[in-house]
Amino acid sequence: MIDPAIVGQVTTPRLLSCAVVTVLALTACTSGTSSDPVVGSATAGGVVGTVGGGGTGAPSSGTPTPTGLTPEAYRAELDKARGPIREALKKLDATGGKGLDERLEKTVASMEEAVAGLEALVPPPEVSTAHGDYAGALRRLVAALSAAQEDVRAQEVCTGPAVLTGVHEDGRLSPVRDSGNALADLGDYRADVVPVKVGKERSRRLSNGKYINSEGRPGRAYLELKNGNSRDAVVVLVRGKKKAIRVYVRKKSKFRIQGVRDGNYKVYYTLGTDWDSRARSFTRSCDFEQFGKSVRFRTVRTSTQIRWTDWTITLNAVKGGTVRPKRIKPGEFPG
Repeated sequence: MIDPAIVGQVTTPRLLSCAVVTVLALTACTSGTSSDPVVGSATAGGVVGTVGGGGTGAPSSGTPTPTGLTPEAYRAELDKARGPIREALKKLDATGGKGLDERLEKTVASMEEAVAGLEALVPPPEVSTAHGDYAGALRRLVAALSAAQEDVRAQEVCTGPAVLTGVHEDGRLSPVRDSGNALADLGDYRADVVPVKVGKERSRRLSNGKYINSEGRPGRAYLELKNGNSRDAVVVLVRGKKKAIRVYVRKKSKFRIQGVRDGNYKVYYTLGTDWDSRARSFTRSCDFEQFGKSVRFRTVRTSTQIRWTDWTITLNAVKGGTVRPKRIKPGEFPG
């Protein structure tokens, strides 16, 4: 037996007030017979507080009061923002480990644009407060999703649903739903922008030695897998371009794959917490590695005997280990 081991604003333009004043200057007149001056009163004329002429009135305050949207126009603007937000959250919810960082970045960008548009609106006066609550809740959700990008890069959060669970646990989803419902009650305004069901944090596991998929195993050799880590593992055997076997090995456990076909295999494994069978990925604390060398299974028959090679691979670092693992990106893992 060979025993290699893994060391493992939009600013509203201001209209400046102006005043046009014409002043009639005082004129001192003298009489031909008197040296006493005759003084006239000062007079002033003109228009104050108007632009372009046409009337008189009180001085302007300087900034015109914006006119709110009509209910019909406001509904149209809500729908304009609602679609992209719903679509972005749907796509994020369907994202597994591969490409999660890119998908989350796109989600944040799409939602940021939509929310900025909502923040620039002047809604009908009767929904002004509800609109502010709604836009504010969305802004805080976008900020939470943006902050989650750091956890995704660190592989502490590993799937789209896990990202949404995280912001839900932080209290950022419920206010969006509640404020959207409150807005809808004021005039049939569609503001339901969270189209997916978001669950609580879970810790799902398969049984030790559970085959996620496997080809037939008619061979004589076995591959023993030892997982001394503090996290469960999924091991994938790839022969050529075929993902021949996927098997679940729980932490502090071992499992023997019997009947492995002859051939050269690349061995990949992922460690993590909470196995999502739909995404075929752990949702939290995930690592992805490849065994540092190919594993060859070969059966030799002679006239008197049949010989084959068994393998044992340790997924955690051990003293005297001879093969180092290769850390790989989530997109490189054959999940």
